[in-house]
Amino acid sequence: MPFNIPILLTWLRVALIPLVVGVFYLPPLWLPQSDQNLAATVIFIVAAITDWFDGFLARRWNQTSAFGAFLDPVADKLMVAGALLVLVHLDRVGAVIAFIIIGREIAISALREWMAQIGAAKSVAVSSIGKIKTAAQMTAIPLLLFHDILFAAIDTHVWGERLLWIAAVLTVWSMFYYLRLAWPLIKEKAGSPG
Repeated sequence: MPFNIPILLTWLRVALIPLVVGVFYLPPLWLPQSDQNLAATVIFIVAAITDWFDGFLARRWNQTSAFGAFLDPVADKLMVAGALLVLVHLDRVGAVIAFIIIGREIAISALREWMAQIGAAKSVAVSSIGKIKTAAQMTAIPLLLFHDILFAAIDTHVWGERLLWIAAVLTVWSMFYYLRLAWPLIKEKAGSPG
């Protein structure tokens, strides 16, 4: 397993996931609800920044690796799934939306793994729809974690909900986009013996 700064940043993101969830289980005497919201938001934003930064550094310093390419999306999916599950628990996100987003991530990860095994990974490379979906998701989640009025005017819960709905629609759209790209190979491999 290679060890460099980009991979260290990815591992840091993995380590921050339990903290995003864990702050909501601290006793209110230790950390009041509003402080829990703020702490979880800051931790999630730091984790999201490491997501951008590790990829940037890996490309800039020519430190890309197969392990990094594997670990990075796993860390992203764990981060989103962990945050969504805690938001469902806090009744800030509906279980159906969380299921759509998490279910799509699992399905597309499985599809990409299968496509890689048959040597067609580039057929389901990340699309612009997927990037927009990720941007909406990564903006919505901290807004929902913060769950308060920002700058005396912005209801972060309302805006977070709207962005998460947009992310959910784009999630379904991008899933069908990837499945359509993969469909010829799925049909071909399903029809071939063995």
